[in-house]
Amino acid sequence: MTHDLSRLGWDEFFASAYRPRSRTDTAAARVLRADRGVCTVFGASGTLRATLAGGVLLDSSGDPARLPCAGDWVVIRHWPDRRVTVESVLPRRTTLIRRTADKDSSGQVLAANMDTVAVVEPMHPAPDDARVERLLSLAFDSGAAPLLVLSKSDTCADPEAIAGQFAGLAPGVPVLPVSVPAGTGLAGLRERVAPGRTLALLGRSGAGKSTLVNMLAGGDVMPVRQIRADGKGRHTTAYRNLVPVPGGGAVLDTPGIRGVGLLDTGSGLDRTFADIADLAALCRFADCRHGAEPGCAVRAAVHDGSLSVRRLESWRKLQHEVAVQSSRQAVRLRSADRRQRPS
Repeated sequence: MTHDLSRLGWDEFFASAYRPRSRTDTAAARVLRADRGVCTVFGASGTLRATLAGGVLLDSSGDPARLPCAGDWVVIRHWPDRRVTVESVLPRRTTLIRRTADKDSSGQVLAANMDTVAVVEPMHPAPDDARVERLLSLAFDSGAAPLLVLSKSDTCADPEAIAGQFAGLAPGVPVLPVSVPAGTGLAGLRERVAPGRTLALLGRSGAGKSTLVNMLAGGDVMPVRQIRADGKGRHTTAYRNLVPVPGGGAVLDTPGIRGVGLLDTGSGLDRTFADIADLAALCRFADCRHGAEPGCAVRAAVHDGSLSVRRLESWRKLQHEVAVQSSRQAVRLRSADRRQRPS
């Protein structure tokens, strides 16, 4: 049986990248799950297990972010002894990547080639403003369209009111209250998993991501566990997993994230805090630090109540974090450049 890969997102962007790599013994496939040295991939002939070829391992030795991950389109090779190997990773259209905890501020790819990144934040316990802002910055940086999903809306007396409050934290981002048991908001989520489109879910453990995956897939494909008595989530997904959806499209589940480090691009941060960026453009001085400078539009907005102190402090904290990572990244690149120079 031959499967139509276009229903999983294969299009001319990936096809043009594949053509120079095409041989009689190769084919294109999409990564469903990547383990250590082995990928589960879905191609025209169905689901296969493929080991990483030496070229892929060599290419990723200097940058682990080049390793294949869930959502990637890859070139696989079929060998006479029935082995299947991943020969190369095709260029990514979008990439969801977070900073790792190591000192050189390298990146960890969480997912690739998604059209929408849904930040999933539960209404119970109370949603966390700062976590939503941080995750939205990550979603914006991915290049995909961001979406804020407020899950477990059946646990809240007035979910629409909370959605209205969060609309102010995400200028221009759709906010979707969702409840799987009550069946509310599901149509808005399903339309983002149309044939050829991929939805990635990003959020903490216990946010309800696996429940949403099962709903979209029409079956129990991901384990679900109840949150603890203290309201904290239990990790149910320890790996990234791309799940094809009946009728076409795919949903990408990511592990629950306790902490998310931002990389040094800063573009996602500017879009998440577009309200503050717009105010900063009105300051008297272009290099205004929004402290004691005269004519500061940001500080004026705090004084008149149109901008909360909490949101300003959240922006400052993330701005500082991005600046620190930018400095560390520059040091890492200079060090790598010195190592490559001939002695």
